[in-house]
Order: sequence, then C-alpha cells, then structure tokens
Amino acid sequence: MSTITTNAITTNTAAPNATTPDATTSNATTSNATSMGAPMDLSRLLPGFADPVHDAQASFRTVLHALAEPGRVAELPVKLSAPAGLGVARAAILLALSDYDTPVYLPPSVGEGEAAAWLRFHSGCPLVANTEAAHFLALDGLAQLPGAEAMQPGSASYPDRSATLLIEVPELAEGGPILLTGPGIEHSRSISVGGWTSATTRFLQANRAGFPLGVDLLLTCGDRLMGLPRTVIVEA
Repeated sequence: MSTITTNAITTNTAAPNATTPDATTSNATTSNATSMGAPMDLSRLLPGFADPVHDAQASFRTVLHALAEPGRVAELPVKLSAPAGLGVARAAILLALSDYDTPVYLPPSVGEGEAAAWLRFHSGCPLVANTEAAHFLALDGLAQLPGAEAMQPGSASYPDRSATLLIEVPELAEGGPILLTGPGIEHSRSISVGGWTSATTRFLQANRAGFPLGVDLLLTCGDRLMGLPRTVIVEA
C-alpha cells in the first residue's frame, strides 16, 4: 500500500551502481552527476551495490517481509558502504527502490552533501525540499515525523500512491513496552524503539484510522529494519 512496488525493482536493477564511476561513464550517468546543482566530484563517490540486480532484489524482498510482519527486526542481506547521514539499511532501501520517477526527501542534516550526491548518481532520483512532494522521506528520528498534511497519503482510487517514511532510530529491538496487533501479527508483538514517545503512538493511531489511505514506516538502525505499515495497531 505504498510506493514500494515491483516496478521499483525492474527500473533500478539496470542502474549503473555497481562500482565507483570512471572515465567510461555513460552520457546518462554524466547527466546524473551534473544535474540539480554543481557538478559532483565523481572520484569521491562511494560505490553502490556490488551486485546491482541481486542486491536490489534482496533488499526489496527484505522490505516486503518487514511490512508483511510488522514488528519483526530484519537485517539487510547486502554489503554496502553507505554515505554519511544515511546508514546501511536506509541507503540500501533507497538505492533499490528510488529512481528518476520517485522524489526523495533527505533530512536537513544531510543537506547537499555526500549522501545527496551518492543518491543522485546511483539512482537518478530527484531530491525535494518539501515532504509533501516526496515518495520516500528519510528522517532522522521519530521526533521528525511530519504532520499528516505534509505527506502523500494516496487517494481513494490509488491508495498505493502514498509516501514511505524511512526513519533512522538509535535503538530497534523485538520485545519491549510497545504492543502491536493487526494484520501480519498472529496475536500480539512487542517492540522497543529508541526515541518513541506518546506523540509517535498518536501519529500511528491516526495513520491507522485513515486506512486505506496513509503512509508506511520503515524504521532503520544501522543495517537492520522494522516495518510499521498503516495497518498496524499500536497500544503503547
């Protein structure tokens, strides 16, 4: 129920993200390197996936499983040198799922630095300054959750055309004070998430109330992630 679709995989597996760019870079790649700002210093860019097709597919499957089983902690089964400000899981998800047709919002802490250049080069995605224009929102902590009016919730005809939030948190574990129920959870599941407050609970409860519209959350912590789709019921 979000911008995470199989189209993302078929689009991105052809992206030139396997290695650090060199003199044989194609015209399309060169365009990525010079668009939306000053030319990039390609010699300093980190490489993307070592195996673009299989790593993108593995990342995509991990995201699907995380959203299908809310509250389960999953580890990204790929090796990736993430640029500063993103973290391994967030970088892998964005590399696998974003492309020229999926605007991405990066937090102010990342700005126009290494992570922005890395994403533009490897995925070609446009970077936007407004959260309501983004298909993927990378946020630094749950305190940065925007208001519902500042995100794309989808529409009655196309609820899948909604935003997905990629939120880096300092702690992420199964078991803890936050109780989850709903689809994908047999009885109940408890979790512990760094930075979780009553405001987070209210956000997710309001998000659930708007179903089938709403946003889906992917919490990340280093190379691990947890899905909290709009269907989840939070009792914290």
